[in-house]
Amino acid sequence: MKEMQMMLSRVRSAVDKYNMIEDGDKIAVGVSGGKDSLALLCVLAELRIFYPKKFELHAVTLDMGFSVSESIAATKTDWGPIAELCRRLDVPYKVVDTEIAKIIFDIRRESNPCSLCARMRRGSLHDAVKELGCNKVALGHHYDDAVITTMLNLFFQGHFACFSPVTDLSRKGLTMIRPLIHAREKEIKAFVRRANLPVIESPCPEDKESERAAMKTYLGDFDHKHRGLYPRIIGALERGEIDGWKE
Repeated sequence: MKEMQMMLSRVRSAVDKYNMIEDGDKIAVGVSGGKDSLALLCVLAELRIFYPKKFELHAVTLDMGFSVSESIAATKTDWGPIAELCRRLDVPYKVVDTEIAKIIFDIRRESNPCSLCARMRRGSLHDAVKELGCNKVALGHHYDDAVITTMLNLFFQGHFACFSPVTDLSRKGLTMIRPLIHAREKEIKAFVRRANLPVIESPCPEDKESERAAMKTYLGDFDHKHRGLYPRIIGALERGEIDGWKE
């Protein structure tokens, strides 16, 4: 389908430009159940078939434990549809149970939970990936995410910075890659809709209320009035070679 071809083109351009994949890599995709990680999983599974550098693919999901949090009181997430998708893609799948939600919302009662949550999720994911014997972990951050992250850092931290396309986690013996950085969110949405992927909505109460969500709305409104905002920001990252970005 044309959406798959578009996504393959976007992913391969990023993978080639930043040398994200090498022969013999064992790559774990962090699958949250959201549209971005599911799209990444499917596209990498397709890329695996013909990419000249051969690599293995795994999928890992962290169950955040919202069902064991008294504050959230959510039902336990059914990861069965994603397990079935992985079976069809011939990708080994592992779900790791955590109590991150309970720690953040019940024990710590964090007033600004997103930062701590991100750190805990990263640590748990890295440990799970290492247990699988993988040397790389792929995350579903895309083009629009890069712009939003850059502006959040500028507005709230006072510096021009973004996540890196490729990050070496030397202490963990892992490399983090982001193969979707050339893909726009609207392209990912079209692909997920066309492929009828089993997206699972997050039960996190901060999901639609975070500073990131507010920045996304603000930039979307601004871009509607001043077309080309997103490419200009990405261009600035690349021309300045900020955090490993390059033209």
